[in-house]
Amino acid sequence: MTELDRRALLAVLLGATGCGSSTHPVAPSPSSAASAATATATATATGASPAATTAASPAASPALPAVTPWLPGPGEIRPDVKLRAVQVVEALGNWPPGGTGSAAAQARLAALGGLDPALVAQAGPLLPAADQAALQVRDAQYGGILSDSASVLVVCDQWATGAPPGGTTVDVRLSAATPRWQVTALHPADPGAPAAALSAAARQVLAQPRIELPPAALADLRSGQVHDSVLEAMLTLAQHYTLTVSVIRSGHPLDVFGTTRPSDHPLGRAFDVWRIDGHAVVDPATPPDLVDGFMRAAADAGSDNVGGPRQLSGGATANQFFTDDTHHDHVHVGFSS
Repeated sequence: MTELDRRALLAVLLGATGCGSSTHPVAPSPSSAASAATATATATATGASPAATTAASPAASPALPAVTPWLPGPGEIRPDVKLRAVQVVEALGNWPPGGTGSAAAQARLAALGGLDPALVAQAGPLLPAADQAALQVRDAQYGGILSDSASVLVVCDQWATGAPPGGTTVDVRLSAATPRWQVTALHPADPGAPAAALSAAARQVLAQPRIELPPAALADLRSGQVHDSVLEAMLTLAQHYTLTVSVIRSGHPLDVFGTTRPSDHPLGRAFDVWRIDGHAVVDPATPPDLVDGFMRAAADAGSDNVGGPRQLSGGATANQFFTDDTHHDHVHVGFSS
């Protein structure tokens, strides 16, 4: 199968005619901040390419950056599920001048089709009181994927008129349905207020350019609620790798998805990495030795619970390394203490 044939096949699965990479989104020529969400919603309803629709939109306000719709790249499990989750976040978090408010947000959701307008009430920080907003998704990672339900963690930056740059991570819950999975709930990150003082390890992580943190994870560190075991492991790994973090504490399910077992993330005892040295974990082109070596380095740094796209042998305990569909797109580094 040629690359063109592969892209066409993926486009059919996603209901669009174009395909981009979740690893390196490329912004189109300047377009309105809201056009990304409008384009994605229109494309879903009409079968047109989101990128093509965005390119035809009017010029953006110079006050906000241009954004581009996120599209899954190769290597994804159930890319349609991730895309559905992302489209909801993009529709809520992008709007043109004058598009603020719940009614306008409900209209943007309605353009996607088949969504409960009550989701707007769960959008939280995605809907700042601003005349215009632009949202760019950095990554969409599974918090859990089962046969009939899923959690997709949508990591994003957001800009709004009259406000400093921000962003959040949204735990988007979905359930299986025909013809496509439906979004049932939104759980935006709640990092908490900044701490009055931080540990030395937290300050070092914040100053380390080889540890790339999205807005919610950055706020987690500033809250002082991340254990030093996590911070020290990050610093150790950063001696040899550039690690792009997706989730630390907030924006992650409270329990391991599909169970009643508490997750280490909300306790501040875990972090997830979706890109290593600029290579996405989910991308089949990423060298397996890079990801596997990172997993072993995480174990050497003290993690007793390392998950990723492949089952590794060895380990200090029988369960130190693990793999499943949820962890095909990131490396989980957890600590029991």
